[in-house]
Amino acid sequence: MSIVDRFIKYTTFDTQSDELTGLTPSTPGQMIFAEFLRDELINEGLDDVYLDSNGYLYATLPANTKKDIPTIGFISHMDTAPDMSGKHVKARIVKSYDGSAIELNKDIKLDPEQFPELLNHKGEDIIVTNGNTLLGADDKAGIAEIVEAMVYLKNHDEIRHGKVRIGFNPDEEIGLGAQKFDVKLFGCQWAYTMDGGEVGELEFENFNAAAAKITFKGRNVHPGSAKNKMINSMRIANEFANMLPRHETPEHTEGYEGFYHLISMNGEVENTTLSYIIRDHDRKMFENRKREIEHLVHKINHDYNPDTATLEMHDQYYNMREKIEPVMHIVDIASEAMKEIGVTPKVQAIRGGTDGAQLSFKGLPCPNIFAGGMNMHGRYEYLPIPSMEKAMNTIIKIIEILGKR
Repeated sequence: MSIVDRFIKYTTFDTQSDELTGLTPSTPGQMIFAEFLRDELINEGLDDVYLDSNGYLYATLPANTKKDIPTIGFISHMDTAPDMSGKHVKARIVKSYDGSAIELNKDIKLDPEQFPELLNHKGEDIIVTNGNTLLGADDKAGIAEIVEAMVYLKNHDEIRHGKVRIGFNPDEEIGLGAQKFDVKLFGCQWAYTMDGGEVGELEFENFNAAAAKITFKGRNVHPGSAKNKMINSMRIANEFANMLPRHETPEHTEGYEGFYHLISMNGEVENTTLSYIIRDHDRKMFENRKREIEHLVHKINHDYNPDTATLEMHDQYYNMREKIEPVMHIVDIASEAMKEIGVTPKVQAIRGGTDGAQLSFKGLPCPNIFAGGMNMHGRYEYLPIPSMEKAMNTIIKIIEILGKR
């Protein structure tokens, strides 16, 4: 089976996660996929294949030398994003992409005028959807790359290597992927998540992240006699939203710039809820952003009634840079591997999160490496096949470099 065949087979599993179920894994399709992968890894001859009751799958490629080599790991997640359906994915290959718009269906095109990065892959074979679902390259491409790399190493015993562990987890897309990951059982000195995008991406910085929900309480009175009686919670919520900095939002920021992101608003006169995510790479600025939310809630309660606004806020994850910097050689090894296979490393900060961030704070330093998918989480997602192959070769080369040291 080729890496392309593996990936396309993986996309047929509906593994969309759901933050509302409170279960692990959050959806049954993820466990079905995990069981399939378990059987596949056993059939491919890997050792210590173990699937726990929460849908976390672990396996081992044994060392083929007695040389003292660090045990390292490679990790990817099985779920796809809640943003769009991952059911009945119909993946197809566009051969030798010619640079024009790709018709996904009669109504939807993947057009380089909207997505100019497409032109970087002119002449390449590209996997796309039929425009009705996401593709699932995030992160089934990562899984395919890891599995194929392990199979390659088993078949090329001349590449001397230490013990390699692999781990596939559920629920990354809802921020819970690392929650029940057994770092002690995994038993690695460090690991890499294969969960990045474009070729060359190498990341050891990510956002500090928090979630905030503000509930506004109002009072409903017939509008004909509402003067000095009605309190419209929707208007107060709108006032709160307008007090936050106008240009510190995702659509106005890039690079290391943080933001407040209003992700949902639901309300009526008596009750309105605003849900935000708060992001910043800088820990001090991150804490300041949370304090600003608290300050504005206090201001609303001062200007109206003391219990008008109620805040629920919690941290989600932190910037893994502080955990990676003391062991920067693990980033250097990945960078060296990319260069040896002809890929230019693009070291950059993730404008988001990764399982690697939470794992780093659980004692497993875990930078992130490209998996090749583009336009993730939507119908325009695509995966250049050479990008997937380069990610697989990066894994192999990292293991080979360590074996030679």
